[in-house]
Amino acid sequence: MRTLKTQFVRTVGEFWKSENVSRIILLVSVCSSFFVIYPCFATRAESAGSDQSATNPLKQLTLEQLGSIKVTTVSKEPEQIWKTAAAIFVLTNEDIRRSGATSVPEVLRLVPGVEVGRIDSNQWAIGIRGSETNFSKGVLVLIDGRSVYTPLFAGVYWDVQDLVIEDILRIEVVRGPGATVWGPNSADGVINIITKKAAETQGALVSILGGNVDHLIAQARYGGTVGHGLTYRVYGKGFVRGPEFHADHNNFDNWHQERGGFRVDWSRNPHTDYMLEGDIYGGSSPAETGTATRISSVSGGDIVARWQHAFANGSDMHLEGYFDRTIRVDPLFGETRNTVDLDFLHRLRVAERHQISYGVGLHWSPNRFIPSAVLKVAPNVDTDHIHTGFVEDEIHFLNDRFLLTVGAKLQHNNFSGFDIQPTGRVLWNPNPHQSFWAAITRAVTTPSRIEEGVQIFGGELPTTPPTFLFVSGNPRFRSERLLGYEGGYRQLFSPKLYLDLNVFHNNEDHLQSFGLPTAAGNRLSIFYENAIAGSVNGFEIAPSWTPSSWWKLSGSYSYIGIDFHANAPGLDISSTGSVRTYEGSSPAHLLRIQSTFNIGKRFEFDQSYSYVSALPAQKIRSYQTLNTRFQWKPYRDLSLSIVGQNLFQPYHYEWGTGDPSEAPIGIRRAAYVKLGWESSR
Repeated sequence: MRTLKTQFVRTVGEFWKSENVSRIILLVSVCSSFFVIYPCFATRAESAGSDQSATNPLKQLTLEQLGSIKVTTVSKEPEQIWKTAAAIFVLTNEDIRRSGATSVPEVLRLVPGVEVGRIDSNQWAIGIRGSETNFSKGVLVLIDGRSVYTPLFAGVYWDVQDLVIEDILRIEVVRGPGATVWGPNSADGVINIITKKAAETQGALVSILGGNVDHLIAQARYGGTVGHGLTYRVYGKGFVRGPEFHADHNNFDNWHQERGGFRVDWSRNPHTDYMLEGDIYGGSSPAETGTATRISSVSGGDIVARWQHAFANGSDMHLEGYFDRTIRVDPLFGETRNTVDLDFLHRLRVAERHQISYGVGLHWSPNRFIPSAVLKVAPNVDTDHIHTGFVEDEIHFLNDRFLLTVGAKLQHNNFSGFDIQPTGRVLWNPNPHQSFWAAITRAVTTPSRIEEGVQIFGGELPTTPPTFLFVSGNPRFRSERLLGYEGGYRQLFSPKLYLDLNVFHNNEDHLQSFGLPTAAGNRLSIFYENAIAGSVNGFEIAPSWTPSSWWKLSGSYSYIGIDFHANAPGLDISSTGSVRTYEGSSPAHLLRIQSTFNIGKRFEFDQSYSYVSALPAQKIRSYQTLNTRFQWKPYRDLSLSIVGQNLFQPYHYEWGTGDPSEAPIGIRRAAYVKLGWESSR
């Protein structure tokens, strides 16, 4: 505890350097100046007889409406944020659009407690509450109910998770374990990306974007109606992105990708809905490391089907299934994976106070690994499977002002066998705009194929006779475990001021590590082990303030303290797997401020500022960023946007390996211009 307090004081002192403070003052000054000059713009517009309104409200929802948004990530059923006993944050379509971000990982920087570090042009290290890695281990990512988790690395290939940004309805992010509802590999949190229904994307959309880093992003989408209650949309998108900054001028990380897809929604009657959507993509990405110029070929596709029915007695039923195919070929390795997933959920009212939810799931994923001389996984051909079942009881007291939720997820998988993940949650609503909640949850992260069966050739050691070094998977590698305690408070103090506060404490054990070398003949092997344990503590605070109908300010501050130890001797041979890397690969402090302005009906001016404290294990110093966005709508359907990103310096570093022989890649200052046309039917 004393170590955590010392770290807190030291990093706070680092933040309050004069340079950091001056940049915050600059941002506040810019915001304040627009507060002063805005009436001039409004008056000029009115005197010119424009159809603009000087007090045009933001398209964003009011703070009261934001608290009343119905979210599905916590329990798989719609419930208001005020009624959720979890640290949930919602990015609306308007938040996403006005961020100026061109990819899903960049959008996630707006979420409190979510750590996003860009590694290079096509890779990100994303984590929640201390789990920041380049494959987001422990974070479950869903797109319209389809999990994009890969059992090969126990994580996410972020470079192929692309969407038409305008088609995202909202992103729900739960910080903290969501295992009881969503199962394994959601120990640190859930990122649930929900796209708009086809009925909400009627008409045409065309946009083209060009800049110094995002060289080209072009997309088109069209939505229509067929018969009664059936709506559809189709889309196509492609992009070319340039490299980030490389001190050695080895600009290996330029890449491109093309994709297309469709969605169909059919409301058979007011109580029954069907949905069918699919995507296909292909492109090339830089290899996972820049030690040599290698190109990865990526392609794949998916199709998702969903049926929902609400019964007259208040119960409802949900059935969803998807097929996903992923092909990735790299000179170092290749993988072809087909995934079939089925999920059934039934919710019903039992007696007066009890609402029971139960469900079952099947996840079946045959895969083929293509080895190289350096990297092998045994067996080459395998089938991963997960069978799950869950039950949850939500008990209502005191006219629904007090809720008690208890439940458990049972699962069996081919990696670690049987696991149970229980939870208990309580929530109290003293009034409709105030809530207190607390929760305790046990969660696990299942082993990956790499951790159980990899063989990595590390080279020949200069010995006589020669000795060959290998990093080897461990068939006895077990699930990583987490026991999380968390609580929160949220309140709407007035129509203009909202506050969300969360605290947490996680006890974690059986975390991935590397054992001491084991010799067998001329072979020296280092095995994956489960020898790291410890605790993660922290809090997140996220206020929102709307001083006027045309200006909104929001922000967040997150603190995290990590205290781990090794239960057995081990090695630090990579960017993961040691006490030093676990403790030093997540920023202790995250500060974010966003400001959105409406200037009449035709102009928008938005800014976002971020401070990220140092990552000692990655040898990354603290850094700050400032993004700005200006949009002009000369006509109702036509918009022109100019966006600047990372404006404080020509480049900065966000992620590294911690190895002095491998220089990190600088994330460049960027700017782009976007022209968009959207007509609604």
